[in-house]
Amino acid sequence: MPPVIADPSLLRVLIVLAVTQLIAWGTLSLPAVIGRAMAADLEMDLTAIFASTTVLYMSMGLCSPLLARPFVKHGGRRVMIAGTLLAAPGYALLSAAQGPLSYYAAWLLLGVAGSATLSTASYIVLNEIAGLRARSAIGALMLVTGLSSSIFWPVTSALSAHIGWRSTCLVYAGLLLLVSLPLFVFLLPRRVHDHLPPSSDAAASAPAATPSRGTFYLLVGASGLNAFVAFGMGAVLIELLKAEGLSAAEAVGFGSMLGVIQISARAIDFLGGGRWDGISTAIVAGLALPVAMLLLMLSDGSHAAIGGFILIYGLGSGALAVARATMPLVFYDKAAFAKASAQIGLPLNLLSAVSAPILVELLTRYGSKAPLALSLACSCAAVVILLLLRQRRPARAAVSP
Repeated sequence: MPPVIADPSLLRVLIVLAVTQLIAWGTLSLPAVIGRAMAADLEMDLTAIFASTTVLYMSMGLCSPLLARPFVKHGGRRVMIAGTLLAAPGYALLSAAQGPLSYYAAWLLLGVAGSATLSTASYIVLNEIAGLRARSAIGALMLVTGLSSSIFWPVTSALSAHIGWRSTCLVYAGLLLLVSLPLFVFLLPRRVHDHLPPSSDAAASAPAATPSRGTFYLLVGASGLNAFVAFGMGAVLIELLKAEGLSAAEAVGFGSMLGVIQISARAIDFLGGGRWDGISTAIVAGLALPVAMLLLMLSDGSHAAIGGFILIYGLGSGALAVARATMPLVFYDKAAFAKASAQIGLPLNLLSAVSAPILVELLTRYGSKAPLALSLACSCAAVVILLLLRQRRPARAAVSP
């Protein structure tokens, strides 16, 4: 049994974070599934609806550096509780939206909340608990959270069909208050570093020196380009598959398979037992993305080609999600990780913010080949940057057990 799972205290925190991250990410997927229904109701075009992700990630990115001090001073539990208390009113405001102003205001509030509750927050909490085991802990968490789209895309589609998208937003607000909030309040340690014993490997080797600004910029570039593709494709995937000739039901079905495939890739990385670090994972996985894009671009939209695209892209993007979270661990020690993650969060979220509207604009204006071509170019550039980053890997960088 992997050490991070065998540790009861860490396992409890992993369960709490897994459930709450599934809910947090899954409920944010509304536009990806019911964007056209929202556009028709609000009398907005589809590109404007998908611009919600720009508002979401820009507000997350701008707030991310501001939360470094609260995480250190108050602990992850309090920050995540505060974020959940902000997210629920965000969905209530979204359910009452009557036009662009109120629609984007809701996503602004959800973005502020997300900076305190989504992935970066959970990784900081795990790093606080697990120390040099943080890479394995993050990998274990991401085995579950990658299922958010597979679970919530069908749920969102079914709920919206029966009660409408506005009532679906209210259901999701209730889910945050009745499930996520109690889990944070009652099951997360009040101060994780006070309640859990220090890691036995605390004295193990770690990156010896503060990385240069050049290394930081390479980390941002590689992570940002891959995040641009991942978040953009995640937002427009169903519409992209429809443009390739699938029916709405088929597009949701194929799209829902993506999360399961991504989990498989993360499982391979997790079961590797720390035999490779985030840079190695990113290079291998990054090569899969251009292959997937080329396959779909050169195909005739057949079910076999689409299935191959979902498989290859899912494996690559699933492993890259782990790599984006763990690459800073190669260069930054435990004490510097929270600050580095917060600093990387700003450009990372800003690049993620513009991805969906750019890809959906290309899709609606020029067809499916245009967003695939841009994603291909970004994926290839990211691989080149990763190869440069590999040359800067510290000689003493340890791979987490």
